[in-house]
Amino acid sequence: MVFNRRDLIAKCAALGVVSLAPNLNAETAAEGWLAAEDKARSVTPTAEVGPFYKRGAPNTAMLRMAGDPGLPLQVSGVIYDTRGEVLPGAKMEIWQTNYNGHYDLEGYHYRAALIAGGKGEYDFQSVIPGHYPARVCQHIHFVVMAEGHRPLVTQMYFATDPVFAGDPDKNYTKDPLITARELVRPVTLKVEDAQGLVAGMNFELVLERL
Repeated sequence: MVFNRRDLIAKCAALGVVSLAPNLNAETAAEGWLAAEDKARSVTPTAEVGPFYKRGAPNTAMLRMAGDPGLPLQVSGVIYDTRGEVLPGAKMEIWQTNYNGHYDLEGYHYRAALIAGGKGEYDFQSVIPGHYPARVCQHIHFVVMAEGHRPLVTQMYFATDPVFAGDPDKNYTKDPLITARELVRPVTLKVEDAQGLVAGMNFELVLERL
């Protein structure tokens, strides 16, 4: 016999396996349980930090400078825990190459530190990075930290990367450092009055509780 959630909770309560608060019945408990499961999220896959992380990145959401070559890029997202709760005030650092595939090792161009907003949201402006010679795919590095959660080190990749030949589902393994298909994100092209063509991406980040 397969029990639905309400009947299972009721039976467990009758057997003393689970206790319900005085203001909670099996129906309400089942609804709350299902709602919590609907909100649940999987931890974002990790990736190596790489050799070019640099402490002291500036607090800015604008990584590109006027006149920088490359397609302008807008990245946004929300930071969650595995229960689906947003993490306001989470801290993150990001870094990437410039359009030509070079990291700034002398300064902080294309490096930034951000703090998530009150709803766990973040966004920044950059350009689509070039191909670094020692790596197969274009990518952006992320380190994300929030109190009571394990730090997350990961990377975001571009579904439009020529390496994937238009099929990241099939070809994402061409870069052995891509640990999961979900790190390869779709790109939305749009026209901004002030900038012309802009690439937009969304990258949801999920941290594991300690």
